Amino acid sequence: MGFFSSLLGKTDNSKLTAFIKAGAFLVDVRTPAEFSAGSVKGAVNIPLDKMQSRLAAFKNKKYIIVFCRSGGRAGQAKYILEQNGFQQVMNGGTWQMVETLVQKNLEV
Repeated sequence: MGFFSSLLGKTDNSKLTAFIKAGAFLVDVRTPAEFSAGSVKGAVNIPLDKMQSRLAAFKNKKYIIVFCRSGGRAGQAKYILEQNGFQQVMNGGTWQMVETLVQKNLEV
C-alpha cells in the first residue's frame, strides 16, 4: 500500500485480517468523545494529537492497527509510528471496518 492510499484509508483486508489474527494492538486515534460513542472491542484510545507523547504505549507491540472515522487520521498516526521506528503498523481505515473484521475473526 502506497503513502497516499495509506493516508486515504484504503486497506488490504487480507493483511488486516492477518494482523488481527496475530493479536494486533488495536488503537483508535479519534478524540475521547468519538471513542466513547463507540469503537472496536478491546481497542485503546490514543488520540492523534497525543500520539507523539504516548509512543511508550506501543513499545514491544509486534503488530499495530490504527483506525479512526475515515482513515485519514489513522494514516497520519501510521506515519508518526513508522517515523519513530515501529515497522508492523497498518492503517485499518474506519473503526467500523476494523470492528467487522474483528467480529468475523472471533466467530471463526
